Formats: sequence, C-alpha cells, structure tokens
Amino acid sequence: MVLPLPGAVLVLALAAGAAQAAEPAPVPRCVATARFDLAADPSKGAPDVCVSADEPTTFFFDSRVAEGAVEFQPEGRLVDWSQGKEGLSITVIPKGDYSPGERVKVTVRFADGTVPASASFWLVGHASRGTRRVEVFRQPRPPEVLKKERDDAQAEARQCQEDKALLLAEREGPGGLMGAAWMEQAGVVASKKLGSWVREQPANALRLDEAWSYSYTIKGETRPASVAVRLGLSNPGAEPWTLAGAALVDSTGEEVELTQWQKAPIPANGAGAVVVGIEGERAQLGCPCTLKLWEATGPRTVTLWNVTFPEGKAKGP
Repeated sequence: MVLPLPGAVLVLALAAGAAQAAEPAPVPRCVATARFDLAADPSKGAPDVCVSADEPTTFFFDSRVAEGAVEFQPEGRLVDWSQGKEGLSITVIPKGDYSPGERVKVTVRFADGTVPASASFWLVGHASRGTRRVEVFRQPRPPEVLKKERDDAQAEARQCQEDKALLLAEREGPGGLMGAAWMEQAGVVASKKLGSWVREQPANALRLDEAWSYSYTIKGETRPASVAVRLGLSNPGAEPWTLAGAALVDSTGEEVELTQWQKAPIPANGAGAVVVGIEGERAQLGCPCTLKLWEATGPRTVTLWNVTFPEGKAKGP
C-alpha cells in the first residue's frame, strides 16, 4: 500500500540533516476581517490595519461618512480610494511601492455630526496579506451580535489549535536522507538548482547564497502534489532574522501562502537556510513565480523573481 505524503513532511525532508523542526515564530496579526468598536473605548488611539500594495482594503461603517470626508496623512500616498453606496463604506488601494512597515493615517468624518465625529486608522504595509474587510461600529451592538462574534472567534481558535497539533504531529516524521527515502517509496521527488536567472529585489533584507526548488509527484499522476523551495541566505543586518510567513505569486497574479520551516533564526552578519512549500491543487501554479518571505516583526522582507520548479516524471506502479 502506498502511503500518502503529508505536505509538512515534504518540507522537513527537504531540509537535509534536520532531526526536528522548531515551532514557527508567531505571524503578525493581519486578519482577513477586522472589527473595531468606537463606542467601547472612544479615547483609544487609531488602531493598525494591515494593507498590501495594489490590493484593496474596504472599511464598512454603521453610520454614513460625509461625502468626500476622507483624509490621508501624508497626503497623496494612496493611489486611489473610493466611497461606497450611501457613504457606508470606503475602499483604499495602496500604491505598488507601498513598502512593508510603511504607515499612513486615514481619517473619516461622519455625516450626522454626533460623537464620535470621526474615526482614524493607521494603514500599515504588509508584504503579502493585507486585511480585506474592516468593520467599524460607531453605535453599540446588540448582545446577540457580540455573542455570535465571540462564538466565531472561539471556533476559529479551536481550529487553529487543531491545525497546529496536526502540523506538529506530521513534523515527527523522518528527516534528512531517511525522509527522502520515505518519500521515494510513495512517488518521485525532482530537484532543480535555481541559477542566476533568479532575480533578487535590490531592497531585500537578506542576500541569496543558493536556491533549490523541488516538486513531488505521486505515482500514476503527472501534475505535482507538492512543491518546495530551499534557500541559503546571508543576513548583513545587525539583528537576527526569523521567518514568519511566505507566499508564492504565479504568472497570473494568483497568490498562495506557504508552509515554512526554519531550524533557527539567521544570525546577524551570519548565514542560514529556510524551506517553504505547499501541497494539493494550490501547488499547481503557473510559474515563473515571485517568492515573498517576511519576518515576525519589522519591515525586513525578501522577494525573489523568476522562481521555477522541476517537472517530475511519475514512475509506474
């Protein structure tokens, strides 16, 4: 019987010589949907909202925003913004060069003139995952609505714990050559050294020393079930660098987040390695792709262009 290959084991096995994976560093709190209650704490300062370059973030309000009453500081830093129907929403789209960690303050003024008369938010640049929907409540919400939000948050937290437990269980599989041998019984692993055609963004926080890409094909299939990239990186900075997230953007602009593994932070003025990968249909990307890496805190990111994967030829049974 052929055993299925967990995606996390693929990532582990590609990190040759690693006996056990360290738990990943926490990812910054950039959620798909954010909620803010202005009535709960009117004295609280402007909260942070994650945004990404060339991607829309929409604010929804329970009170009408006055026509055109939207201000940005500094002015002109956003390429576009629009006001929704009946003034109950606004959409902001950062410029393409909006960098991770960059901060722009947006302030909206409400049409009815009652307190609070306005609301402000910091738009904080994120390398890959901006918040898509921001719900802003100016009026107190009914208890049943708050209860539903609490129940949804608890269910999401339980799912995260289950996913974490599954990932850690998968990471107990063999590493190094034993892991590669285990994979070979279930399918075909193809590797490819990425040469000089891989291009680095000049502003990258780390320097690329070497890069290998991998694809895994299940026996009898022609399309990859998993892909991964192993990078050797040098850190010229004065602080260690810890991988917190990674994403691939294919030639059509589709973006998928990756599982990531790093044995230890890359030390200041030192070198280290990271492995990222993905499994399932999302692994069947149309490359050349752009690979993005970001750290847990601060704006230090890595972007690589023209990343490709080898074409694995599946063996017969």
